[in-house]
Amino acid sequence: MPNKINYTPNTESDIKIMLKEIGVKSVDDLLEDIPKELLCKPINIPDGMSEMELRHSLKSLSDKNSNLNKYTSYLGAGAYEHFIPSVVDHLSSRGEFYTCYTPYQPEVSQGTLQGIYEFQSMMCELLAMDVANASMYDGASSLAEAAVLALRYKQKEKVIVSKTVHPEYREVLSTYLQGLDVKLIELEMDNGITSVTDLESKIDKNTACVLIQTPNFFGCLEDTEELAEITHKNEALFVACVNPMALGIIKPPGEYNADIAVGDIQGLGNYVYYGGPHAGFFATSKELMRKMPGRLAGATTDSKGRRAFVLTLQAREQHIRRGKATSNICTNQQLLALRTCIYLSTLGKAGIIEVGELNVYKSHYTITKLCELEWIEPLFNKPFFNEFAIKISGDCKIKDINKRLFEAGIIGGLDISSLYPDTQNAMLLCVTETKTKKDIDKLVLNISNII
Repeated sequence: MPNKINYTPNTESDIKIMLKEIGVKSVDDLLEDIPKELLCKPINIPDGMSEMELRHSLKSLSDKNSNLNKYTSYLGAGAYEHFIPSVVDHLSSRGEFYTCYTPYQPEVSQGTLQGIYEFQSMMCELLAMDVANASMYDGASSLAEAAVLALRYKQKEKVIVSKTVHPEYREVLSTYLQGLDVKLIELEMDNGITSVTDLESKIDKNTACVLIQTPNFFGCLEDTEELAEITHKNEALFVACVNPMALGIIKPPGEYNADIAVGDIQGLGNYVYYGGPHAGFFATSKELMRKMPGRLAGATTDSKGRRAFVLTLQAREQHIRRGKATSNICTNQQLLALRTCIYLSTLGKAGIIEVGELNVYKSHYTITKLCELEWIEPLFNKPFFNEFAIKISGDCKIKDINKRLFEAGIIGGLDISSLYPDTQNAMLLCVTETKTKKDIDKLVLNISNII
């Protein structure tokens, strides 16, 4: 045992004493096995601050960020700004919700489990599906998990996905499948939606599933009934990736016989934040219930006949042998799912219809006013929800327009040219219920002055 050492912490002499005790001359000697090119250069850490000084410093740094309190945003493409009633923040920030984790012990997790169960029930009603799980990481991983489920269930080797599905979702899907002996085939689009003709030419009896998004990346509504019919004729599963906010006014997946419905709940009571965290949903027919990834909360009765909640059909790799597990997906996005549960409870059936209608009215007003300008026209002529693409003629580039808009306190749309090279100088804009007529008119006026 080394001799007891009396020292004052956090001093240079302290470091020397510790190095001497372990038998090395310098800190560099401790790192000699690490290649030099991997070592970081010394970090210039400033002197310590008082609490007041630190608050001022952090505040000055945070003020450099732009945020939706200062700017009016028309940027969507997967993260959407919606009005969130204050009750959602107040209830979800309670300590018993805010700090809870996985409900492994149902006897002490009844509140958490009931919250999950209610979330599942609401999502089933919204989607018109039989069973929904607790939550997934995000919409992209939900879509990828749906493809994996279909491959295992159908024992086939082909996955078909439309190019109108969000590009980042397709990247995640490709990453999920790259270690499997699977053919991933993309469908071409026709005027902003999936080409039915291309699906008919590419699908066959070796297809496990067809993945469609509606409203799709461009905000357009897909012809889901015809796509689902073609898919089922070829004995494949039809997977619908949907924006749940639109389901108050458009037909839900269960009504056009989707086998699996997936998507993201960010827009249902969750903020945009800095692009995350997100949470996904995953719902199926009863036939596929035992193949679902993630957690599933169920209602039962305890030994005294009282209503109780438990985790059921636990096919995750943490609960059974990895080789038999349906998925390796683990951590539950319970807090965000709870916020969605509170949000949907606050809106009610009439409220979600009203919010959906506002999104449609305001986005259609916006594109109408923009297309009155000489240099702007719709990129596609298809029905859409709250997101749409416009094409801008002339020499003014999207990045220059967005820069000028930003100077006017407006966050413009997404330049989609890099994602879809065939679309030159096109912008994807999103208009939700948060935008007023004054906001929209300001956007149109600023764009007209720029162009």
